[in-house]
Amino acid sequence: MNKKTRKLTSLGFGLLAALALSSQARADEVGSFDREIEYRQSVMTLYNWNMKPMGAMIKGKRPFDAAVFARHAKDLSAVAGLDLLSGFPEDSEDGETDALADIWLDFDDFQQKYADLQEASRALNQVAASSDQAEIKAAFGKVGKTCKACHKAYKN
Repeated sequence: MNKKTRKLTSLGFGLLAALALSSQARADEVGSFDREIEYRQSVMTLYNWNMKPMGAMIKGKRPFDAAVFARHAKDLSAVAGLDLLSGFPEDSEDGETDALADIWLDFDDFQQKYADLQEASRALNQVAASSDQAEIKAAFGKVGKTCKACHKAYKN
């Protein structure tokens, strides 16, 4: 093999290696959002963990316990303070997720709906400390409405 052929062969293998690495990096970057999806689903699980027992108390399916309700309201407010939106990078609607592509078509609205949940959760946390069941019920209803508004627009 002459010097020119070796140079071209080396260059060819170098280009193939670079293409393979860049293709793999691109596949890792675009092809899989498993961690992001897992994160956002985990946050939703924490919402559910706190909403279910409070809802059962509000509906009379479980005796109302002001201390337990207040603890769940506090935890819900804390969870709502997490950066859930980082779990929704662009193009992460594929995979094991119920998220609709509409999220990314109107991300400003999605962000606003999340801000509404955060605000309603903080308000519920403050009201829950009062033990006034009528106020608690109204504040819980507002949290539920924020959840439903987002799920109706953005969840399968």
